[in-house]
Amino acid sequence: MKLQHKILLGGLLLSATSFAQAENEGEVLGGTISGNLTFASDYVFRGESETMDGDVPVVQGTLGWGNDDGWYGGVFASNIKFADPNLEIVTAPYIGKAGEFGDSGITYDVMVFSYLYPGASYSNYTELWIKVGKQFGQANIQLEVTPTIDDWFGVDGWQGVNYSVHPSYAFNNGLKVSGSVGYQDLDGDNAEGWGHWNLGVSKAFYGLNFDLRYHGSTVDETHKVYGTQTEIFDDRVVIGINKSF
Repeated sequence: MKLQHKILLGGLLLSATSFAQAENEGEVLGGTISGNLTFASDYVFRGESETMDGDVPVVQGTLGWGNDDGWYGGVFASNIKFADPNLEIVTAPYIGKAGEFGDSGITYDVMVFSYLYPGASYSNYTELWIKVGKQFGQANIQLEVTPTIDDWFGVDGWQGVNYSVHPSYAFNNGLKVSGSVGYQDLDGDNAEGWGHWNLGVSKAFYGLNFDLRYHGSTVDETHKVYGTQTEIFDDRVVIGINKSF
């Protein structure tokens, strides 16, 4: 049963839609509180639908704290749907540090992100997200390496590392084009990795951010882990609406 699921993030990181930072609203413990709410037609994480092939829409939320030194933390939550009926919700506390290497213009972001499944704790696991990025005018590129800290999705002896490149370009009219190309490596008995990608456009209207995105993967019937359930890895288009506060 454990081999039938795989969850998130983008979240903050990378998922159905991108999470935006809220404006400063008041100081709490030397930092500011922000949050966002997302409604989307599906929740796709590294090429996989987290809702049984888009069977249900998703509602996602993030509540976070951050300070001027780059420290931040918070919690992400979303509904999900898998063959295991105990997997209905994912909650994900996180803590991290972001900043710049001197005056180089090269940014970094290091975050510990735990996937917790109420009612299905046997699937809990944690990842270490490591990103570096660089702005080139209106274009940006980020490189990501994200290893698991413990057993991937609770499967004994399985370890994973996600490698991704995230390019984006912001036009003067507010339209943003962004995408991701990556490979989720997976090691262990009968484990196998897969490639994944997405490409989409987003734009803000009246305080809401709209995102339209195409997702795909390399998973097919020969895949050792997901060969019998390739439908959750089918190419798909996802639309999402996000509000930051």
